[in-house]
Amino acid sequence: MAVIGKKAVKKVTTPKIKQTKLLINNKWVDPVEGGSFKTYNPATGEVIAKVAEASAKDIDLAVKAARKALESGPWATMDAADRGKLMFKLSDLIEKNAEELAVLESYNCGKTITDARGDLVGTINTLRYYAGWADKIEGRTVPVRGKFLSYTLRQPVGVIGQIIPWNFPLLMLAWKWGPALACGNTIVLKPAEQTPLTALRVAELAIEAGFPAGVINIVNGFGETAGNALVIHPGVDKIAFTGHVETAKIIQKKAADTLKRTTFELGGKSPNVVFADCDLEQAVEGAFHAIYFHCGQCCTAGSRLFVEQKIQKEFVERLAAKAKQRKVGDPLDESTQQGPQVSQEQLDKILHYVALGQREGAKLVTGGQRKGAKGYFIEPTIFDGVRDEMAIARDEIFGPVVSVLPFKDFDEVVARANDTFYGLAAGVWTKNIDKAHNYAAAVKAGTVWVNCYHIVDTTTPFGGFKMSGQGRENGEEALDHYTETKTVTVNLA
Repeated sequence: MAVIGKKAVKKVTTPKIKQTKLLINNKWVDPVEGGSFKTYNPATGEVIAKVAEASAKDIDLAVKAARKALESGPWATMDAADRGKLMFKLSDLIEKNAEELAVLESYNCGKTITDARGDLVGTINTLRYYAGWADKIEGRTVPVRGKFLSYTLRQPVGVIGQIIPWNFPLLMLAWKWGPALACGNTIVLKPAEQTPLTALRVAELAIEAGFPAGVINIVNGFGETAGNALVIHPGVDKIAFTGHVETAKIIQKKAADTLKRTTFELGGKSPNVVFADCDLEQAVEGAFHAIYFHCGQCCTAGSRLFVEQKIQKEFVERLAAKAKQRKVGDPLDESTQQGPQVSQEQLDKILHYVALGQREGAKLVTGGQRKGAKGYFIEPTIFDGVRDEMAIARDEIFGPVVSVLPFKDFDEVVARANDTFYGLAAGVWTKNIDKAHNYAAAVKAGTVWVNCYHIVDTTTPFGGFKMSGQGRENGEEALDHYTETKTVTVNLA
């Protein structure tokens, strides 16, 4: 038995592909132009299934269905508390089918079954958190001069186009759906083309939960076609995107023609700073988790590891010893600690940076090699003696590659940590409370972890400074991006 949340569930060893079509207006449909694409198992490189590919015509149908559901029908008139009930029911169905979804997630994106189960806990918690918000989104009364009553209403933004990435397919779906549905919006979601299968399965559960037609629509496809059509469609009121900064720039430019709202959760090159006065064992363990969690395929990965010179040699030796012991292999084997990268393209990108780092003069301490001839596996990799100007210290590699950068003092490391156009997350390891708080205040990042890393909870806002994004996900703050504020003034004279 596996444990998901607090419930034991029967283990599933073979994924069931239950749906590969498009979901439009609560109907599973073939694409208008008949397109399809293959989705793969990253552990083997083998095709899992062919998935329906949406064109601009399908996007148009999905947006019209979402618009109709927004403006007429049961969703438009549903009490807020009843929206919350539907979201709670969907959460319960996801929990009931959690092991099936975890296996499917592992098959399609390559994360270990242990991590996939952890993502299910976050997915369920997120939807339940926002289900509880559904009937608590309130306006306020405003004192104004004269005999007038002024008050505000918070109403849905409208039809929301949502584009999610391949590294956390289920969790990012929940981060997008939760606040959007709680506020009464309708959704057209485009999953990443690499990992569409769990979104389609959860959409089946949403229908089972009783969501009315048109509230949730799923359009599989590629960014250049389906994503582009969603961004430029005049019937879409907002785009919520998680992914690469260069794609966000394209989206922002194209969304300008219709003045859509946009929120972006983008990448990072997060500085993880280790001071000599840290708990060394704890810091090594934390730095290891910071970079190697989900094969380094995390926007918050602690890929720039600043280590005070006094402890640099010992720290790197300890980190390398752990890396050499890490079990890389079949993600469905519960003893596996690191699965494959998501695709051949991603593997090639990582190997390119490993070669580039060596050419630029960094010391390859361990790893850097492809592991096996089947699937997209790579060894955990450590570079030492990295300089700030090197590509491996500046570019988001999005893989299990860490750059160790030595430093001498506090002011120096803060300046170097901030010398990047990213600003998503940061970490610091020290026993000095003043140093910890001063670093947290000085570093330009949306999330700062002190003596811990990758601790993200639904209740706390998440997002980036600078080119790591716009807006916030999670917490009460996310609701602001899915509501419009209306002022009503009544003459009482």
